[in-house]
Amino acid sequence: MSEGPAARAAGSERAGNPVPPMDPPGGARAVAVWTVGVCVYFVAVLFRTSLGVAGLDAVERFHVSASALSTFSLLQLLVYAAMQIPVGLLVDRFGTKKVLVAGAVLFTLGQLGFALAPSYGMALFSRALLGCGDALTFLSVLRLGARWFPARRGPLVGQLAGLIGQGGNVVSTLVLSRSLTEFGWTASFVGSALCGVVVLVLTLLFLKDHPDGYGTERVPHRGAAYVRRQIAASWREPGTRLGMWTHFTTQFPGTVFLLLWGMPFLVEDQGMDRTRAGTLLTVIVLAHMVVGMVYGQVIGRRHGARLPLALGTIGSTAVVWAILLAWPGRAPLALLAVLCLVLGACGPASMIGFDFSRPANPAERQGTASGITNIGGFTASMTTLLAIGVLLDATGDDYRVAFCVVFAVQALGVCQMLRLGRAAARRERDNLTAGRVAAVHKP
Repeated sequence: MSEGPAARAAGSERAGNPVPPMDPPGGARAVAVWTVGVCVYFVAVLFRTSLGVAGLDAVERFHVSASALSTFSLLQLLVYAAMQIPVGLLVDRFGTKKVLVAGAVLFTLGQLGFALAPSYGMALFSRALLGCGDALTFLSVLRLGARWFPARRGPLVGQLAGLIGQGGNVVSTLVLSRSLTEFGWTASFVGSALCGVVVLVLTLLFLKDHPDGYGTERVPHRGAAYVRRQIAASWREPGTRLGMWTHFTTQFPGTVFLLLWGMPFLVEDQGMDRTRAGTLLTVIVLAHMVVGMVYGQVIGRRHGARLPLALGTIGSTAVVWAILLAWPGRAPLALLAVLCLVLGACGPASMIGFDFSRPANPAERQGTASGITNIGGFTASMTTLLAIGVLLDATGDDYRVAFCVVFAVQALGVCQMLRLGRAAARRERDNLTAGRVAAVHKP
């Protein structure tokens, strides 16, 4: 019987030979298994962004103010961000399938609870439960891609995962918004919760952690000390910190606009009807899909483009946002469309953060490092969501003043990215050189 890749690698290591990282083969089966995982993420995004088109309905249903409305998304993102490092550790220890199953159960219960919640407090609890389930999905999908596809495909596979996940945003923006108008709150949210049941069944039946023979040795859990070492070792890498700050600075403008404040701004401040505003929000999602494909191809061929692409996206977003806020009166439709286009680039740019943290850490720390990276954007989103809600209440719904928070958060992130960029690039070059030396060394 012929040996599998893992057995050959183990034999080579016992013989004293250095073992290069095993590259998964990819292929049709990899695409099929990965697609099941991405479907779970798709539904998680659908549930996560459903409040973005239901914000005005939630105000009427629960009789809340702008700051109380922002608490829905704030709590959801707070749970999501707080879960990232634990989720990374869980994925590293238990693998993808178990974590995705748990995520699907939790976010389905959260969406169903939100549909039936009789009070503001119960609705808050449901959004927290949804955020917990949502938190378990994305890092699992990243890990699934790394286990089934060759490393050179990493940037493209990551961008594709984000791209397909944004399809959930399209559904919430176009389908759920119209369903709310036609069928009402309870029927719309209960109906959407059925999608969670479907992906849960698919995951149980068809998802597998890795191809046969390409599994990594499971590192036994050694208690709190082991967890602290994993986190500390990941954090010491400049690439991990650069990835976190890149995610922090790039993701939040699009997330804040889509997740909660875009629809109220377009309807209440810009005078649009809800159908037209929903169509305009769809531009963000479509731009995300197109830009994600471009960024994935560019970074896959030239890693040096990562930081320029991220900084360019941040700069473009800041410029268009400033023009919009300085525009006297209501902005023309063309300017609002341009804003949505640049906001659509924020999601793909945030994925660049994982392209910094992934090569900076070995396989046994990939989940932990990705968790640290993913904290960035959602921390920025939470901060901005809350600040906008508070400022809207304080200024009598002056969106122009409230949205200026974006510039302060961007400035903080850019300073950190510039500070860490050189150190991360130098460390990555050193690691690459050491790997090449080890691959040709003959003891």
